[in-house]
Amino acid sequence: MNDQNEFSTMDIEAIEALYQKYKEDPDNVDESFRYFFQGFDLATSHFPVKPMDGKTALEHSPKELSVMRLITAYRRRGHLFTKTNPVRTRRSYTPTLEIENFDLTQDDLNTLFEAGKEIGIGRASLKDIVDHLDETYCKSIGVEYRYMTKPEVVKWLQEKMESSRNQESFSNEAKLRILDRLVEASGFEDYLHKKFVGQKRFSLEGSESIIPALDAILAQGRDYEVNEIVIGMAHRGRLNVLTNIMEKPYSQIFREFNAQNYEEEIKYGDVKYHLGYDNIIDYEGRSISVSLAPNPSHLEAVGPVMEGIARARLENEHAYHYEEVLPILVHGDAAIAGQGVVYETIQFSKLEGYKTGGTIHIVINNQVGFTTNYLQARSSTYCTDVAKVTQSPVFHVNGDDIEAMVYVAKLALEFRQKFHIDVFIDLLSYRKYGHNEGDEPRFTQPELYDIIARHKNPRDIYAEKLMKEGVLTPQAFESRLSDFHQLLEKAYEESQATSSLNLHLFLANRFPEIRLPEAGDFESPSDTAVSKELFLQLTKSITALPEDKKFFNKTIRLFQQRAAMIEADAYDWAMGELMAYATLAWEKHSVRLSGQDSERGTFSHRHAEIITEDGKEKYFPLKNLGGEQEPVRVYNSPLNEYGILG
Repeated sequence: MNDQNEFSTMDIEAIEALYQKYKEDPDNVDESFRYFFQGFDLATSHFPVKPMDGKTALEHSPKELSVMRLITAYRRRGHLFTKTNPVRTRRSYTPTLEIENFDLTQDDLNTLFEAGKEIGIGRASLKDIVDHLDETYCKSIGVEYRYMTKPEVVKWLQEKMESSRNQESFSNEAKLRILDRLVEASGFEDYLHKKFVGQKRFSLEGSESIIPALDAILAQGRDYEVNEIVIGMAHRGRLNVLTNIMEKPYSQIFREFNAQNYEEEIKYGDVKYHLGYDNIIDYEGRSISVSLAPNPSHLEAVGPVMEGIARARLENEHAYHYEEVLPILVHGDAAIAGQGVVYETIQFSKLEGYKTGGTIHIVINNQVGFTTNYLQARSSTYCTDVAKVTQSPVFHVNGDDIEAMVYVAKLALEFRQKFHIDVFIDLLSYRKYGHNEGDEPRFTQPELYDIIARHKNPRDIYAEKLMKEGVLTPQAFESRLSDFHQLLEKAYEESQATSSLNLHLFLANRFPEIRLPEAGDFESPSDTAVSKELFLQLTKSITALPEDKKFFNKTIRLFQQRAAMIEADAYDWAMGELMAYATLAWEKHSVRLSGQDSERGTFSHRHAEIITEDGKEKYFPLKNLGGEQEPVRVYNSPLNEYGILG
């Protein structure tokens, strides 16, 4: 339904007829009308309109209906009229949210409407209702959520936003913490720019607000039972996340810029902004495990890998308690819109064998893909439109409004923990330099980069805000800048103490015994044999079908043929494969097999999962080996050939 025009082209009898259909069964009408009538019922239940002269309640409430239409329009389309772009004027959309488009006039602004109760402010003037809606949906945060079909999810999110006007009142202490994260984010980039002139680092400058946002998620995570966070991201801002979120020592990063020699005989041979890291981070006496997965230059390839890491931890360490493991994926705007593996990864999010309980997606949207303008990079309205595939809400946030970004990050965490659904944050920002620091962006975006050159960075914008509020003095701000610069200088001196570099292996904290392989490891074969007695025992387990279940005749013959192999001591490839899985599970090694048609096997050879003749039950021979064993998990996958590799 077009919220602006649908009702205005219908007469009152048509609306009344629709309303009667809705009263009989809400599913009788379109979802848009259903939401509208729900709001109308709420309003009239608090302020009943008595029919007179045989007229209906709807006929006596045309203005109330108009205000309800206005409220619905803000909820659905408010995101198109926000102030979310810090360096560009956003595109124009029609029809607008002007009250005249809803059969309301300026004369109605002081009229009291019961529809105000729908947004939690009670009976209110039209002016107050519009102001409330404008604050909630059209300032620094734009929200797409009304395409979600679960009423309880929509209601929860709607009430959260409208009750707070989509903003948080931060304490002075919290504001100074945010400022400190910005001082670190901007100061680190500025130091690298001056100390390592011309070297690639894929600066975060222009998008620094992601650092206090991630900090807020980590700090608040334990309040929502998060024990582990797994992050996947590309190169943009990665060094900043490594140091200021993952707490990788600054001196280590500086050594990676300078070092020519490695302490290990075998060189790792990868660039500094691809390396992974893991750490146990302490937040006010509460620790949380954080891992940043290694990243290749293949855009978005880390997504399914990161989801796989999270899923493995959920399966093996957290007994599928989804609230305990939080995946975070950081995208670029051009990549999330352009890379097919993003769609493949998102399709896993609700599938039984792959789901991780919801991922927080954060898009560093600097509005340029290397040299390509966003208008050339996608057909969709937003780079995040893939979120609609899984009915995930999207928050579009102005990167210069730091408190809005932190508020949205915390709201996204709460939403994910409550509903275990993916949630997207589109951080509208900019890229101070070219794709890398040696690139010239004015070749292709001269006007944009003239604006960026004159634009204050988020740290300074926020510091000025705090000074106006009396939270910060200019002297205190300068002191923070100086102290952090001295910290970096000290770290740089430490980095000069050695000319060699010992790289921290990803997951070294979790698996301290992990190391790179050596030539000697391959000189003698591993012992993979099992006793004949155990082998025969397991073959009988995987070729036996339960007698209390009825199976398809071809299935029975297949298992009879496998049993005959035991007697003949002649095994085919499929039987050998199943025995490999069985012996691993028996020896306390968990097994996971996933991919297209993995349960039955493409060539009808595996049959790891057997379905009864009536299709109501399943039987897994590999899960019934007749004793204590590790899990054997076999899952079919979506028809994708890239994302599943993660």
